Amino acid sequence: MPQVSQPEGRPEEPPDTAASAVTTTRPGGTGPGPVSRPGPGGSRTGTAVNATPGHAHSGAPTTAPASESDARHRLTALQGLAALSLDAMASVAYGPESIVLVLAAAGGYGLGFTLPVTLAIAALLAVLVASYRQVIAAFPDGGGSYAVAKTHLGRRTSLVAAASLVLDYVLNVAVSVTAGVAALTSAFPALYDDRVGICLAVLVLITAINLRGIVDSARAFLIPTAVFVGAILTMVAVGLFRTAPVSTATADGHASVLADNATAVGALLLLKAFASGCSALTGVEAVANAVPSFRAPAARRAQRTEVALGALLGVMLIGLSVLIGRFHLQPVEGVTVLAQLADASLGHNAAFYVVQFATMVLLALAANTSFGGLPVLMGLLARDNYLPHVFGLKADRQVHRHGVLALAAVAALLLVFSGGDMNTLVPLFAIGVFVGFTICQTGMVRHWRRERSPRWRGKALLNGVGALLTGVSALVVTATKFTEGAWLIVIALPLLVLVFEAVHRAYARIGACLGLGRLPEPPRRARSLVVVPVSHLSRLTGEALNAAVSLGDEVVAVTVTHDTPEDRPATEALRRDWELWNPGVELLELPSATRSVGRPIAAYVSGLAACHPGTRITVLIPEAEPAHLWQRLLQNQRGAVVAHAVRRDTDAAICRLRFRLAPRTHTR
Repeated sequence: MPQVSQPEGRPEEPPDTAASAVTTTRPGGTGPGPVSRPGPGGSRTGTAVNATPGHAHSGAPTTAPASESDARHRLTALQGLAALSLDAMASVAYGPESIVLVLAAAGGYGLGFTLPVTLAIAALLAVLVASYRQVIAAFPDGGGSYAVAKTHLGRRTSLVAAASLVLDYVLNVAVSVTAGVAALTSAFPALYDDRVGICLAVLVLITAINLRGIVDSARAFLIPTAVFVGAILTMVAVGLFRTAPVSTATADGHASVLADNATAVGALLLLKAFASGCSALTGVEAVANAVPSFRAPAARRAQRTEVALGALLGVMLIGLSVLIGRFHLQPVEGVTVLAQLADASLGHNAAFYVVQFATMVLLALAANTSFGGLPVLMGLLARDNYLPHVFGLKADRQVHRHGVLALAAVAALLLVFSGGDMNTLVPLFAIGVFVGFTICQTGMVRHWRRERSPRWRGKALLNGVGALLTGVSALVVTATKFTEGAWLIVIALPLLVLVFEAVHRAYARIGACLGLGRLPEPPRRARSLVVVPVSHLSRLTGEALNAAVSLGDEVVAVTVTHDTPEDRPATEALRRDWELWNPGVELLELPSATRSVGRPIAAYVSGLAACHPGTRITVLIPEAEPAHLWQRLLQNQRGAVVAHAVRRDTDAAICRLRFRLAPRTHTR
């Protein structure tokens, strides 16, 4: 059979056709009909049939060109910084603290290595920023490590990268929300018992904002981001001009966690401190994953955003580490390192509370990074048949709505499971992103070797060193956090890859059944029989028969009857009225010993198919479409019951005609 061009591994499938007045399907949802196929950066919808009584619609597919309205729903570089960098920015609240807490095991001598470890992390940050700038240029359709691995490392490795990113994004939402709420409950202890409800309320707020579009979320979070960055930079700048802490009120009365009588720092401890501090690098990949969300030229704007993110994050991390050494800060129980630094630099005054409040807000809102990056990644996976195609569809505001809702649902489950406790989730955090970093940079090494552009060896060396460092960090973090919950990630990551593979195989089977990539047989006309279930006479019945005689060579109306005293009058009235109306269509009564409506009709259609094997049978089900949404509660759902029975038990096509009831108008 002749071959036709077909996007690789992308089977066609019917889209959601709820908006159509007449919807024709085959059992199983794989019959001829409209085609919805997610494409790069958007969705493509093929021909759909709309047949409202009294109106005709063209079935020609249309493609909406890029417009100013579309551009308004995409990000500028500044908006991208606000929408996609919150995770990375907020990590300065716990990144330096993670380093200090590990080095505290070596006493005051160990704390002296805070700045060297931070400089090593900053160097890795520079490598990652440079690498992801190249990723953005090479893969402008987004996807980050998934896109790189798919091109250069093979399908299975790309799925591991995608799974690691999915896990990281989902955990980022849960960790960010719980961290922000933890800061709130620390300030107001009376709210501690309500932390789960508060976490869910914050999640609902962030989800609602993102459903309005990524640009709206960027605008909403631009001010909190600016306040946080400004507060941290001000604190660093002021602290550099001080020779001693202005205040130590926050740490007074709290027990120190510094080890006693330790005078040596081992290489393993430094490696563990480095790996723990690398939690500050989570979120660096988000910009590369969401390149299609930027305005044109998208790649250039995304690169600027990536550089700005790296510069701000590096300055804040190094600045805070310098202050830790300058003030000889020691970690204490119950008080964050950032709070101690704010106290020491700015004093225990209004400025101190501004820093704390800005940190609390940004931690809670850092979940927005996942809402900006994960739906785009899910759209790419859907395009490649590793997730349901519905995740590739976009709403009017360029929102991957189903991806946003799926992310919110899974994050809500995690919040409930953890009881709103940040410490339950933190051990699971950041492992996935290190796996993604390592795969991405390994793939970029192969990219440079294949491309052999000017100075490719230096670029490949840079990515190779980065892959080595992030790979070691991933192993160290997994090993040190394994018993604290990291084992869940070790199990969840391969399971997620298996889910991707299962979805892909399902789409492959559907494609084989549909014969995708092959020219179908030439169309041939067959005798057509349309069966119309009716229960009474009305305008709806008339419209149904009008549509039926237009569609088929032969039309049969059927009604299910029940031989009970309470049902006989209605049956006799319908028989009498039908004879009086005389529409030229036979009314066939289907007796039923039970109250079932769908099974007798399905049995009749099965009998017709057996007696007339060459006949195309269509069951046209008339339904009233209420003028108001609440009026759907008044419907008996008879049409849905009949459609389900026919779809389950026969191969007949199902055509549901929606007769729209116009709102009642008042005249004077």
